[in-house]
Amino acid sequence: MSISINAAFDGGNIRVVAIDGDLVDLEIVADHQSDFYQWFYFRVAGARGRTLRFRILNAGKSAYPFGWPGYKVRGSTDRVAWRMTPATYAEGVLEWTWTADTELGWFAYFAPYTMEQHDALVARIAARPGVTHRELGHSLDGQAIDCLTIGSGAKPVWIYARQHPGESMCEWFMEGLLDRLTDHTDPQVRDLLAKATVHCVPNMNPDGTRRGHLRTNAAGVNLNREWHAPTLERSPEVLCVRDAMDATGVTFAIDVHGDEAIPANFIAGFEGIPGWTDDRGAHFYEFGRRLAADTPDFQTALGYPKAQAGKANLSMSTNQLAQRFGAVACTLEMPFKDHDPNPDPEFGWSPDRSKRLAHACLETLAGMIDDL
Repeated sequence: MSISINAAFDGGNIRVVAIDGDLVDLEIVADHQSDFYQWFYFRVAGARGRTLRFRILNAGKSAYPFGWPGYKVRGSTDRVAWRMTPATYAEGVLEWTWTADTELGWFAYFAPYTMEQHDALVARIAARPGVTHRELGHSLDGQAIDCLTIGSGAKPVWIYARQHPGESMCEWFMEGLLDRLTDHTDPQVRDLLAKATVHCVPNMNPDGTRRGHLRTNAAGVNLNREWHAPTLERSPEVLCVRDAMDATGVTFAIDVHGDEAIPANFIAGFEGIPGWTDDRGAHFYEFGRRLAADTPDFQTALGYPKAQAGKANLSMSTNQLAQRFGAVACTLEMPFKDHDPNPDPEFGWSPDRSKRLAHACLETLAGMIDDL
C-alpha cells in the first residue's frame, strides 16, 4: 500500500515534494498573501509496519528558523494525545522518523485547536449560567468573532487569544480559562467575578486558523500590528474587538500568544509607551512575580527585551491598550518547545498544561483585583 499525506482539512498545512520509498519530503505552505510560515499539520495513511523518514525541506526559510533547534514535533495516532517526537535540524531541514503501528498518524507544529473545536467550545460555554455571548463582528472570510462575557463586577477585564492562528496553545489556554470562569462553586472565581467583568475572545483570527496559517488573517495581515488603526478592509477582527473595548474600557488585559524559540512561559509588558507610569508598571511586575510563585509552569528570568522610553510599538495590542485605557496589560507567551524549568519529557508544553496555566492566571488576578 502506498503512503498518503493529506492536509486538506480544518487547520491543515503541508505540501508534498516527493515520496521515495520510506523517505517523505515536504514543504510548509506560506500564509496567503504573506511570506510567514511555520505552522504544519497533516495526516499520514498507509504506513502501518513501516518506519518513515520525514523532511521539511524549507524549514530554514520559515518565519522563525531559530525556533527549530531543540524543537520536537508533536505526533498523534488519535488526535487526542499529542506526544513529542524527537527531531533534528540541520542545513535548513527539519527531520524526524516515525514507526507506524496504526493505520493513521498525524503530525503538527503543536497540538491543533481547529475551528470545529472552537465552535464546540463556544457552544458549550455559551449554554452555561451567567454567560453572555456576543458576535463582535466578522472576519474577512465571514466567520464570527465570538466574545463570552462572565461576571458583574465594575472592573472590565479582557482576555483574548490567537491573533496569530498557528499559536494553538492559546486556545487551549482559553478553554481552561472559560471552564474555570464558569465554575460557580469556585470561591476564588466568585470573588473575582463580583469585582470584575471578564470579556473573553477565544480566537481573534478564525480565518487564519481554518486556513492553516502561522501568523496572518485571510489578507496576509498580522493582526498584532493593527491596533493603532484597524480597518474593515485589512483587519476587521481587530476593529470589532477594539470597538467593544472602547465601549467597556479596560482595567486589565492579557493577550495570549506562543513563542517559537524561548523554552519557557513568560509575560511581556508595556514599557516604552508614552503614558507609562511606575505605579501601573509595578502592578504588571507584581502579576508576574505572583504568578511565578503560584505555579512552577511560569517564570520571570527569561523573556523579551524591554522597549526604551517612548519607543513602544503602539500597533501591538498590549501597548495600545495600556496607552489607550491606562490598563495594566500584558502579553502572555507559551512555548512550542517545553517549559524547561519544569519539563515534561513525554508531552512537553501541552494542551493540559496550557489550561492549567490559565487557572493559575485567574487565581493570581483574583488576588490582585482589589489593587487594580
